[in-house]
Amino acid sequence: MGRDELTSTIATGELVTLLDTDEPPYLLDVREPDEVADWFIPGVHNIPLPELEARFEELPSDARVVVICTVGSRAQLGAQILASHGVASEVLAGGMNAWASTFDSVAGEFGGATVVQIRRRGKGCLSYVVGARDHCLVIDPALDLDQYLALAREHQWTITHVLDTHLHADHLSGARALRAATGAELWLNPSDRFEFDFEPLSDGRSLSLAPGVALTVAAVGVPGHTEGSTMYQLGHAAIFTGDTVFLESVGRPDLADQAEQFAHHLYRSLHERVLPLGDEVMVFPAHYGTGVDVRAGAFVARPLGELRSALPALALNEAAFVAWALANVKDRPGNYQHIVSINAGREAMGPTAAELELGPNRCAVA
Repeated sequence: MGRDELTSTIATGELVTLLDTDEPPYLLDVREPDEVADWFIPGVHNIPLPELEARFEELPSDARVVVICTVGSRAQLGAQILASHGVASEVLAGGMNAWASTFDSVAGEFGGATVVQIRRRGKGCLSYVVGARDHCLVIDPALDLDQYLALAREHQWTITHVLDTHLHADHLSGARALRAATGAELWLNPSDRFEFDFEPLSDGRSLSLAPGVALTVAAVGVPGHTEGSTMYQLGHAAIFTGDTVFLESVGRPDLADQAEQFAHHLYRSLHERVLPLGDEVMVFPAHYGTGVDVRAGAFVARPLGELRSALPALALNEAAFVAWALANVKDRPGNYQHIVSINAGREAMGPTAAELELGPNRCAVA
């Protein structure tokens, strides 16, 4: 078999499907260790390209090998090295940059509504479509609008409302673009300073998705990650917590350079608004980290009762919580000031704006 026959490419969408099988491929990342440490696909093995010639025998002989780099060029060279030793492999088309815009979804019934969770695998970003009868709303949409529009068509829903949980710092919001594409109302918390027209939320405001159906989504202010952080509550069944609480941690309080003040606010939001809810309430966050297992057909979500014991920070008193939060924030999201400025409407979204998003989300306390 010739070298050309031993190398091929694989699309990111196909890789998502393979990762969710019982026999996932062997992921070989040929970037430098610091690049991989900063942003990687869970389960990856790192052999830098300059070392691959000497270390190719470390690869399993019976595995399907996918070679990864930033955009694909180094991975192609790595695949050629492997082919010279008779090892077949596939290059991830577009590399990590393409992985950043790879999505999948899962759907289920909660509180009389259909909840569709859309997972952006390369960013750990989560957005939601919540629908009942003829209408739906979208929470924290990404810039790629096709998936939301396709879901609405599939379920014969009209998108009536678009909501963001807060002024995002790690990725660009698609909320304004989705409003423009659908004519939906855009609801936001004015405690975060947006410089464009929107319908201002007040605490406890609710909307009905379906007349005659006991279904409302209540907005509950939970300042801390940002002053306008908002939790949307779907009856007694679910809460969409944004960056207030995740499955593995809580939102970082330092991005507005008022870390201690915001940490106190976050503690009170958690203890006054989130933790008093019932154990059975399902928590749907806006992000997940690399330690969270993501599988096809399974929500990235957990009942609140499980999080009470899984997250030690929730058991701390206020002083200890603030000290912990301040001691454990690490690197801020890349380009976060530009991203915030664009999402707030202070800066135009240019043709290369999406490049600002590349890299992992860093909105949790580590």
